[in-house]
Amino acid sequence: MTNWYTADTHFGHESVIGFCDRPFANASQMDVTLIENLHAHVTSDDDLWILGDFTFGPKAKEAYYLSEIFGQLPGTRIHLIVGNHDQAATLALPWDSISHIAEVRDGPKSQAHTLCHYPMITWNHAGRQALQLFDHVHYNWQGSRNSVNVRVDVWDFRPMQFEDIALRTQTLPINKHWDEVERNT
Repeated sequence: MTNWYTADTHFGHESVIGFCDRPFANASQMDVTLIENLHAHVTSDDDLWILGDFTFGPKAKEAYYLSEIFGQLPGTRIHLIVGNHDQAATLALPWDSISHIAEVRDGPKSQAHTLCHYPMITWNHAGRQALQLFDHVHYNWQGSRNSVNVRVDVWDFRPMQFEDIALRTQTLPINKHWDEVERNT
């Protein structure tokens, strides 16, 4: 079993294409590409974590559309970390878990890492190299050495596993406020 992470899919949201400069002609093309990319990586034995903003726009209020998109998601268990655009209809889908923040054990040390829709300055076990995975920001900011953006726009519109996220951390800068909030002892 592998944990896969993605965020800010914005299924059905026409305006996000222009707002985030996504390379799609329309929301239907975007939806198909996102679903195909999920299926290219996530197997039926895996867990899929969506860190918020699953859908948005008028289609996000249509029960049939939401059920259709949700029914195409791969994985044994599908989890939602609630984002600012996740409305009641999205929350009513049959997620295996729904929360605003979660700790997931992953990586070679099976350490608990924090998932939240919003970037944070510190979190549980941050001083012990636990990562925080987030999204919400719409300007392709990849994050910092220990807090990584997992939104589709910064990962070629595909989900990521922990190993890929950990590799990216090595290329990111240290948060300039890190020493003010965490003392590594």
